[in-house]
Amino acid sequence: MARIHNFNAGPAAMPLEVIEKAREELTDLGGIGMSVMEISHRSKEFQAIVDGAEAGIRRLMKVPEDYAVLFLQGGASLQFAMLPLNLRRPGKSADYVDTGSWATRAIKEARITGPVNVAWSGKADRYARIPKSAELQLLPDAEYVHICSNETIGGIRWTRFPETEAPLVVDMSSDILSREVDITRLAVAYAGAQKNLGPSGLAVVILRRDLAERVPENIPLFFRYSTHIADGSLYNTPNTWAIYMLKLTCEWMEARGGVAAMERENDRKAATLYRVLDSSDFWRSPVEVESRSIMNVVWRLGTEELEASFIAGAKAAGMVGLKGHRSVGGIRASIYNAVPTASVEALAEFMREFERKNG
Repeated sequence: MARIHNFNAGPAAMPLEVIEKAREELTDLGGIGMSVMEISHRSKEFQAIVDGAEAGIRRLMKVPEDYAVLFLQGGASLQFAMLPLNLRRPGKSADYVDTGSWATRAIKEARITGPVNVAWSGKADRYARIPKSAELQLLPDAEYVHICSNETIGGIRWTRFPETEAPLVVDMSSDILSREVDITRLAVAYAGAQKNLGPSGLAVVILRRDLAERVPENIPLFFRYSTHIADGSLYNTPNTWAIYMLKLTCEWMEARGGVAAMERENDRKAATLYRVLDSSDFWRSPVEVESRSIMNVVWRLGTEELEASFIAGAKAAGMVGLKGHRSVGGIRASIYNAVPTASVEALAEFMREFERKNG
């Protein structure tokens, strides 16, 4: 059976080579007679896997030793709560920049346990752009500044991260490893795995080790970064399968030239779709050009009926996952690292043909 063109936002397309490697080892990992899902997380075999996964992240993102790399459960959504619990000391506030649905969720969660300053919000503009640096109203004594580097639903991204005095915390769930980032400019980077890293059920957290010392004493042990640092992400039984798949995904990326190569290919893929969107008034992009995502390309057509026809026609042509998020509607193509260039070119050709028939 031929592979379908997968534009799902998450869980999303994974590299075929990774899936095939996992299939080969599914019942027998390296000749031990067991699946990775059956072995003890305390075994030397799994320790080699978690060490390999961490080493892969460190190499690809050039993470120095004064940063910890953690593999945690709960996805990025749990980090919305863990971050303020660990980094915001009693009586202190944190800055949050509201660029869309995921930033809004992070703000909502952080407000439950303490004060939040919304330094800027794009809500009035329907989250069509990223703010300019001069628009940010940052507190002089903020514990940290939180941003979402790429809004999966709205299709906007920070082309450049803001310069901040307070530690910069970045939710990179939908664009981690899609472009080169100087990790030393960030205090914390975190991401759910189900877009560029592997299957769902796992979050990667990269943080400066000194920040883990901020945690108040009344925070439960499981919710402390320091707990997971001390036990190498093995404080409790982790998602062993997801960590294994992340390790394979890192190896796949390194074999293809690393993050720099991914970024070049991602830029080309996104440009292929944006050229179609900019070619006529038949297509409407709701995103300011300077803020356009290279991971999640969103657009609208003249009517919802026409959009439904496009999505149905694309599905019949072997393309899935193009329906926009239920909160905003429209059409969205998620073109993460593992989405082949051929899939993006097929979508662009379908778009041109659809316009010819319906324009």
